[in-house]
Amino acid sequence: MRNYLDLLKTVLREGAYRSDRTGTGTFSLFGAQLRFNLTADFPLMTTKRIHWKSVVHELLWFLRGETNVATLRAQGVSIWDEWADAQGNLGRIYGAQWRDWRGSDGSTVDQIQNVLEQIRRTPSSRRILVTAWNPAELHQMALPPCHVLFQFYVQDGFLSCQLYQRSADLFLGVPFNIASYSLLTLLVAHVCNLRPKEFVHTFGDVHLYANHLEQARIQLARSPKPLPRVEIQPKVRSLTEVRYEDISLIDYHPEPPIRAPVAV
Repeated sequence: MRNYLDLLKTVLREGAYRSDRTGTGTFSLFGAQLRFNLTADFPLMTTKRIHWKSVVHELLWFLRGETNVATLRAQGVSIWDEWADAQGNLGRIYGAQWRDWRGSDGSTVDQIQNVLEQIRRTPSSRRILVTAWNPAELHQMALPPCHVLFQFYVQDGFLSCQLYQRSADLFLGVPFNIASYSLLTLLVAHVCNLRPKEFVHTFGDVHLYANHLEQARIQLARSPKPLPRVEIQPKVRSLTEVRYEDISLIDYHPEPPIRAPVAV
């Protein structure tokens, strides 16, 4: 994942200082892109340990359309706790938009199901996409979506995915996002009898928080190790029924984690 490290280095060197909503301050660039080949190994960061359990459980939580942290907490995953209310609710965030988009006429749309049907029936379509940015419901979300839109592309039996992320916390969030959407691509390819090919990550504002600079330098001083592999149980045929135990991470031997504060 040297391309990620190169981007980290570029933002550290060239990023413009900007104030931000959290009051922390960032060093920011606009309009970067990373590409990851999914045909052999899996792009999970090795220059610091990524909490794989959180990656998997959060993605499956989104795919089930859930928006309360109780399920995550039961699995020991706390990544959404800072934004949840006293009852654990987060409002109409990702899972709601993916599985229960609501139109002004009262209709609902299961965007994930639509994507699966299009991949199977009209794989050359240019409309195989999901958006989490619902302007009419932003006020009902504990946190407006950062990863706002993703599109699938089918060619010669392979599936690729491109994500547009409007706001990207490069040190803490982006390695997690890369793993999450790469895993989503593997899962969708699996249930649609395709092979995963590429994950393309396109950024709007990609930034390093001002209190992550030293952590970024520590990571850049480390050398990448061979990437792991991910295997999915052959019996898995439905995205909503897949379990954590159905997904195996193989040969992951990263450097130790690097702690950094989350900007809330």
